[in-house]
Amino acid sequence: MQIIDGKAVSTQMFVRLKKDVSSFQKAHGRKPGLVVVIVGDDPASRIYVGMKDRRAKEIGLNSFKIELPIDVSEADLLKQIDALNNDAEIDGILVQLPLPQHIEASKVLARIDPAKDVDGFHPYNVGQLVLGTAKLMPCTPKGCMILLDQTLPDLRGKKAVIVGRSNIVGKPMALMLLQRGCTVTVTHSASRNLPAEVLAADIVIAATGVPELIKGDWIKKDAVIIDVGISRIETPNGAKIVGDVAFDELGHAMAATPVPGGVGPMTIACLMDNTLIAANAREGRGQDA
Repeated sequence: MQIIDGKAVSTQMFVRLKKDVSSFQKAHGRKPGLVVVIVGDDPASRIYVGMKDRRAKEIGLNSFKIELPIDVSEADLLKQIDALNNDAEIDGILVQLPLPQHIEASKVLARIDPAKDVDGFHPYNVGQLVLGTAKLMPCTPKGCMILLDQTLPDLRGKKAVIVGRSNIVGKPMALMLLQRGCTVTVTHSASRNLPAEVLAADIVIAATGVPELIKGDWIKKDAVIIDVGISRIETPNGAKIVGDVAFDELGHAMAATPVPGGVGPMTIACLMDNTLIAANAREGRGQDA
């Protein structure tokens, strides 16, 4: 079985992005700007934001971080986004999820200028994705598609089964695969006979967050598995990071992403790529940017 090395592919992307950011700076006299807004003290979110900030600086972006208290009002958060929408230094805005319960995430995401929505979650950009004309696509599905392209040169006619229907991964993944000519089935926790659905797939996208839900005997010979899940479990030998698929049972598959080291690095690389796309688009609009 081929191991799909997302870390290696993302490293190649970062080399290219660093050159492209340097070219952008020479052409426009400034660096592309990315801001991450984080609310509260969630440890996992802080680690992830720190990784984004470090990677952004490594490739030459202007990286900003705005930290707000967990009790910030929804109105004050929306005001902060309005200010960033009007900030000429900022090309990309990302609000780290999840948000506290008293803040409506959909309202916050819809407030971001679609041209600066580097997460691809604004309703306008979701609509563009449906139409097949999106420039700013959700980062994790975008990264999954890049890894698939590295593994399967032609996706047309392949049967793809997505396990998970979230707005972040499952739904946009289905749209991207449809646009590439796949026959797509979206499954979820209420799907009947889930093992049989997965067993019919040439491509399996696992995005449930349930550790090792998908067993080896659910996977047909020569299938390709993209495992988006990441969970920490306790074993007799201590804590272990695993995905949604029982990776050790995949010897008969054509290829699969490991966890960690598969999809995760691609998500951050695609965020940086979206920031550069947004910066170039804004400069292209001249005085209207």
